[in-house]
Amino acid sequence: MFTNFFPNLGRVLEKYWGLFIQGAGYTLLLSFITVLFGTILGSILALMRRSRNKPVSGFATGYVEVIRGTPLLLQLYLFYFMLPELLPMLNLSKFACVAIALVINSSAYVCEIVRAGIQAVDYGQTEAARTLGLNGRQTMLRIVMPQAVKNILPALGNEFVTVIKETSLASTFFVGDLMTQYSTVRGSMYLVIEPLIVVGAIYFILTFSLSKAINAFERRLKVSD
Repeated sequence: MFTNFFPNLGRVLEKYWGLFIQGAGYTLLLSFITVLFGTILGSILALMRRSRNKPVSGFATGYVEVIRGTPLLLQLYLFYFMLPELLPMLNLSKFACVAIALVINSSAYVCEIVRAGIQAVDYGQTEAARTLGLNGRQTMLRIVMPQAVKNILPALGNEFVTVIKETSLASTFFVGDLMTQYSTVRGSMYLVIEPLIVVGAIYFILTFSLSKAINAFERRLKVSD
């Protein structure tokens, strides 16, 4: 029944399924890089925001506000054109420029996730650690952060789902992701709807599967509490 409305859908899948799989691979790779390095940078920023050093906390706060207050597409354009000019010796590829922009964007949101996770830990834990003679750094690394991880991990999983969808903007620069492959197929077969259906289905499968995995992980965390 469905194919009656879109008779070319089977032809698109038969001819270009390998291209769509390749695009899904690029999308997942870009998402993984973004979440991995965004988490590292975001965690550092969260600790900086909690610092008593006003210039340090002020820089981190300004960074987060600027990144969260401007569109991702604007940031992609800025880094795509700015980085090769600022760092010509690195000879950065299009993929690298887009990945850096996504990492910068994700880190601002991860910063708030980590900061909220840390603040969710009962302050009595910190007081007890200081009573036992631990300094601020030891308290954070040995007492607070291990407990905050339970609050942070599910939210980081949701960030991964969000990033998978946001990578669609990277197709503006033809870096090989799913939407880039859609543009290739559309230009080759002069079809619009059928390739969109295939790409939409792949995005849904990726995000739905990851969401279910996150939900299962959250249930396991609740059981261990």
